[in-house]
This record gives sequence, C-alpha cells and structure tokens, in this order.
Amino acid sequence: MGQDRANGYAEFARARTGHLYRSACLLTGGDTHLAEDLVQETLGRLYVKWGRVSRADNPAAYAQTVLTRTFLAHRRLRSSAERATDALPDVPDRRGADADASLRLTLVEALGRLPAKDRAVVVLRYWEDRSVEETAAAMNASSAAVRTRCVRALARLRLLLGEELGEYAAS
Repeated sequence: MGQDRANGYAEFARARTGHLYRSACLLTGGDTHLAEDLVQETLGRLYVKWGRVSRADNPAAYAQTVLTRTFLAHRRLRSSAERATDALPDVPDRRGADADASLRLTLVEALGRLPAKDRAVVVLRYWEDRSVEETAAAMNASSAAVRTRCVRALARLRLLLGEELGEYAAS
C-alpha cells in the first residue's frame, strides 16, 4: 500500500473507530470485548481492500456494512458459544451528564435479548438511521424481509421492555 493510501486509511480508521465501536456494542448487546473484536476485524478487512473502499461513494457506510456482516457471520459461526447473563458490564457514560444511563442500559439489555438478525435490523434502522433498502443491502436480504424483521423486532422489544419503558419516558 502506498504512503498516501496508508495515510488515508489511518485517517479514516481514526475518524470512524468510535462510531463503529458504539454500533458494535449495540449489535453485541453490550459485550464490549466482542465489540472490540468485531471492530478490529472490520478495520482489518477494510485495510485489505482500502484501494477500492477509498474510491467508494460512502466509505463510512461500507465500513458499517462490513461490521454488520462480520457480526452476523460471527453469530452464525459461534451460536453455540452464547453465554446468558443477567447483568451488563459497567460501561462509561460518553454522552455527557444529560444522558440517561439507566435507560441506555435497559435498552442495551433488551437489544441483547433479541436474535442477532433482529438486533442488526434495529441497530441499522434506528441507531444508524438507514433506509430499508440500505439495511437490506447491508444484511444481504430483501427489503420485504427487512420490513418484516423490523416489525417483529420492535414488537419483541415492546414485550421485553413492557412497563419499564414507560417509567423512563415519563421522567
């Protein structure tokens, strides 16, 4: 890789790593170690293809797609290695004093209880604010499948959160 391309990749990686990590944390249901591994794997894959990725219309969206597909592939390969837990690790509050840590922890816990593909749909559609078509492309699925999975995932979240969400919304 030439020096200019290497510098371009390093600059991109510095700018996007935080965002990729936050998305990975949501995808993994708060498993910060797995999130770090997914980001590392994503950045490694981007490095290998940086010449092509750097010429793409939106390298950040490409990186998010690679992260999502890496997560889904990880879930397929290691589905038997799941460990259930009733507690989330302490995660530092990086959003400032105004953020409601209890609500975030409740939402991350609920996300963690969704199946991997449902979690990916929710993160891409509502955290990343992607369209149905962009989400479908990232997940290598049809738009109809994404819409259906989104409706079911949101219904499942409502069941999981139940009255708890109302407590936080009323505050």
